[in-house]
Amino acid sequence: MDLHSLQVFHTVATEKSFSRAAEKLLRTQPAVSLALQRLELELGEKLIDRSGKDLLLTDAGRTVLDYARRFQSLQHEMENSIAELRDNSAGRLTIGANESTTLYLLRHIENYRELYPKVKVTVRRSFSSKLPDELLDGNLELGVISYDPGDERIKSKVIFTDALAFVVSPKHRLANRKTVSLTELGSETFIAHNVLSPYRAVVLQEFQRHKVPLRMDVEMPTIETIRKLVQANLGVAFLPRMCVEQEIEQKTLCEVRVKEIHVERKIRLIYPTRRGLSHAAKAFLEVVG
Repeated sequence: MDLHSLQVFHTVATEKSFSRAAEKLLRTQPAVSLALQRLELELGEKLIDRSGKDLLLTDAGRTVLDYARRFQSLQHEMENSIAELRDNSAGRLTIGANESTTLYLLRHIENYRELYPKVKVTVRRSFSSKLPDELLDGNLELGVISYDPGDERIKSKVIFTDALAFVVSPKHRLANRKTVSLTELGSETFIAHNVLSPYRAVVLQEFQRHKVPLRMDVEMPTIETIRKLVQANLGVAFLPRMCVEQEIEQKTLCEVRVKEIHVERKIRLIYPTRRGLSHAAKAFLEVVG
């Protein structure tokens, strides 16, 4: 159905005059009559009784007028909703991140919510390695990863630079050391994260390069479980420093610098190069800076 014809009918019925409707719509009276005839032809019903002096609606006309009013109300609602999206007083923002990279978003989300409290923010848990594909498939607008995606279809912005921290329990033999050599770690039990990442690969490479055995006798699915096992002195681990910052401050974990390993961890906000972003996503990019 042509919504313009419905709007013309609504105006004619409201003004109770073809001439006044034409004036209000900035159209000629014949153009208004033609639009109404098209609507009647499409519906197969006469909407206006033209036999008398006054403009009267038929039963079908009164029914169509009721729906025309609803359509007009919905149009106003739609226009208001679009305006709210434009000024970020409404809308939705979905960001993909894994367990550890979510932590780097907290400060930015706090700032964003202060500026745009009516935008609903959802952080969806995803595997870091799959985030670029989810972004390109349109399942997400933004993502947070800890590596360069190396894809021209994806833009990335570094939002935080972290490092891998070697942590032990306060009861561990190395707890009071400030530094340690890689060769001293050959007998240690490492609690490993069983999610592949470039940083795990760097640690493996360094141990191999120095010909030091790396005993990953325990592998866990989350950083939280690794942290608890290390606190219980059941092993040692390399973890993102931000994920253990609080525990180091509270002295429930001890950080020891490994002389041969210094791995920077750049946290990147990623978004599609070619696809347009929502107003909510554009505003988040501005907040991140």
